[in-house]
Amino acid sequence: MPIKTKSSFRRHAPALRSERTASTVPTPTHVALIGAGSGGSALLSVLAPDPLVRFVGVAEINPKAPGLRIAKRYGVRVTRDFRELLSSEEVDLIIDVTGNWEVEEALADFNRAGVAVIGGASAKFMWQLIEARVQANAETKRHLKKYQDLYRLYVKEAGSAVTGERSRIACEIHDGLVQTLVGINFKLDLCRELIFSDPTRCHDLLSDARTQLKAAVEESRQVIFNLRPLYFESMELLPALRTYLQSYETQSHIRTELIASGEEVALSPKAKVVLFRIVQESLSNVQKHAHADRVLVTLAVSGGRIKAMIEDNGVGFEVDAVSQDPTKWQSFGLKGIVERARLVGGTARVESRKGAGTRVLVDIPILQKEAQRRGANKGPDRR
Repeated sequence: MPIKTKSSFRRHAPALRSERTASTVPTPTHVALIGAGSGGSALLSVLAPDPLVRFVGVAEINPKAPGLRIAKRYGVRVTRDFRELLSSEEVDLIIDVTGNWEVEEALADFNRAGVAVIGGASAKFMWQLIEARVQANAETKRHLKKYQDLYRLYVKEAGSAVTGERSRIACEIHDGLVQTLVGINFKLDLCRELIFSDPTRCHDLLSDARTQLKAAVEESRQVIFNLRPLYFESMELLPALRTYLQSYETQSHIRTELIASGEEVALSPKAKVVLFRIVQESLSNVQKHAHADRVLVTLAVSGGRIKAMIEDNGVGFEVDAVSQDPTKWQSFGLKGIVERARLVGGTARVESRKGAGTRVLVDIPILQKEAQRRGANKGPDRR
């Protein structure tokens, strides 16, 4: 059959019919699909499982078309002659994704009350939109699987800090990544509702969803990195912090500086994890709330204790007012910082006032048997 291109057409308003019975159950739209190539495959993969869509049949002359496997999976009738589908009395909507001029001419002459016809550029836009949604979902699943694999690795290494870290990770994902993915899903669902009635609006929503998806991918990568450093740096705190601060500076455009003194060997693995997470949480707060352009992180091991300070030059806030509001105290991440320090017998406090920046001060004791392993103090290590 010769293939020619021809301008798109639309015989009737392309809208799915949604009637309601007395029991408020929507009546499925009966769809006839002409073509089971890449376009038909995309439409079948999304619409066939939908209870509001029922395929009357699929017409395809190529026995190796990818959409035929999907049609078989869902028990959709297949025919080589598209005219068989046109003669069906059940059809509410006909979709042509073949680009074949003979099919277009036959549908241009087809005229039956209550039956909508979509073909040409309109049908191409529709299946490409749906295909983009399928690809976006696959990309999201791939990155989430990578995150889950690394999360399991982290849980194995974190030991006694697992419970506290699970809560932190859950909050981080729920407040950031999950909310972004929910927004993407909402836009894609809205695209599906508008795909026939308002293709232009649908295209705009798809562009927004793709932008959000890119942001979600970057956020998932950051979550993965946040889990990774202490494991891949053999549990060494300073190399992990330097790597993290470099990444943070690139992402946030906030200049960072790290000053460290004393022997890191005196610290237990648990204390290293806690300190690393406190620095992470503090810098996350700086990026979200402080409007700062500089952050200084200092670590000092001496006298059987390790003291840390994370200081920014941001707008600051009234600590007393925030501490009396449990919602703000938690949303600012301050509760997590204090609780982490307590996990290893230490303390943490926040000093700030409006217009004067913020300082997070951490003081953690070193166990006696660990202190005995310390060597001579090193000079300041300035990055």
